[in-house]
Amino acid sequence: MKKIINDPQNFVDEFIEGILLAHPQLVKTPGEDARVMVRADAPVAGKVGIVTGGGSGHLPLFKGYVGAGLCDGVAIGNVFSSPSSDQVLEATKAVSGGAGVMYLYGNYGGDVFNFDLAADMAELDGISTLTVVGRDDVASQPRERAADRRGVAGIFFAFKGAGAAAERGDSLEQVAAVAEDIVDNTATMGVGLTPTIMPMTGKPSFELSDDEMEIGIGIHGEPGIHRGKLETADEIADRLTLPQIEDLSLQKGDEVALLVNGLGSTPLEELYVLVRRVHHNLAERGIVIAKHYVGEYATSLEMAGASISMLKLNAERLALLNAPARTPFFQEI
Repeated sequence: MKKIINDPQNFVDEFIEGILLAHPQLVKTPGEDARVMVRADAPVAGKVGIVTGGGSGHLPLFKGYVGAGLCDGVAIGNVFSSPSSDQVLEATKAVSGGAGVMYLYGNYGGDVFNFDLAADMAELDGISTLTVVGRDDVASQPRERAADRRGVAGIFFAFKGAGAAAERGDSLEQVAAVAEDIVDNTATMGVGLTPTIMPMTGKPSFELSDDEMEIGIGIHGEPGIHRGKLETADEIADRLTLPQIEDLSLQKGDEVALLVNGLGSTPLEELYVLVRRVHHNLAERGIVIAKHYVGEYATSLEMAGASISMLKLNAERLALLNAPARTPFFQEI
């Protein structure tokens, strides 16, 4: 697999440097460690700060959602690896404006451990924190074990809603409640068509034959719930969408926000073919798509494939999604 890289050991630091150089009006690094990035105007006095983080390899997740109306800071790990607790703590201090800091990240063991440790250290520094964990991957656990689900592309909805709540001046407890509410009403499922190639080794992270697909795959290549021959776009869309309708208990008259996300190497044209089928599936059931997001929101390096996410809407959730935001990779006017 050909890659546009220099020394693989420098891959993460070099693309972070590129982001900082390309978007100095939006993001900055607060200290010596460039793997900690915050919004350019951080800290914002009197505002709840939101810190996210996780492994590299998922742009625009997590680094691309730092800015006004979304997250205030991010701690950045190596490819598919957790950031350190010290990096999380540095981001926490850098965005703390006196109203507390909320941690919002995907449900992975290393991230949970290091964010929890950072929370303990932040408390010693007099910074109040609360944690909400993204857990939207319906393929990883059933609804009754939703607390153990993986966090994947649907965490974008939580970033957007919590970011809007913090921007309007909500308290730490209120921002966390908004994030929990959105997480509880979000579902995602993905399909992988090719493995991702790890920059450090030049080798695939898992094996998948040229004529195979994997339904329910994780964004690090974690096993899904079905591996078989490649199916049509409509059949794939049905496999991804129908379990979410059931999981969210969607009924006639309900409204949703729809996110059709490319995993790194899927053309936009193919994503819109999926959008078409999802529309038909929901319209047949009287479910309305009130807001669309189509593109790359949470990738897995160059993996071919896609994920579909839905957020069950009410008036408050839709208003939060519609609130202004601006980051290097996202803008809502």
